[in-house]
Amino acid sequence: MGGDHHHHGPPYKVPDYRTYKVDENSPELLQIQRALAAQGLKDPWLRNEVWRYNRQLIGPQNWSTTWGRIMFRKFPVGLALAAGTVALEMAYDSYNGSGDHGHGHGEHH
Repeated sequence: MGGDHHHHGPPYKVPDYRTYKVDENSPELLQIQRALAAQGLKDPWLRNEVWRYNRQLIGPQNWSTTWGRIMFRKFPVGLALAAGTVALEMAYDSYNGSGDHGHGHGEHH
């Protein structure tokens, strides 16, 4: 079950971890590495995640890029889904005669 029925590859390719190292280009991971080192610990798998955090690959992460990504990538999809939901609900209500028309609430005209 499941699996790759259409012989397509994954949606992205994870780079080889040996090509990266935890440094100033991935400040979040560098902070984790330093916190672990302060306790005498080391995470040998930390560099496997560098490709997700490397500023040379993903660009700077700041308030404007984060909100820009949300507003221009995510917001239009959410707005379209909300509008579609409202349209379907209105069509369903009009087709089935739903809605409050004063029936059965003690209102006799």
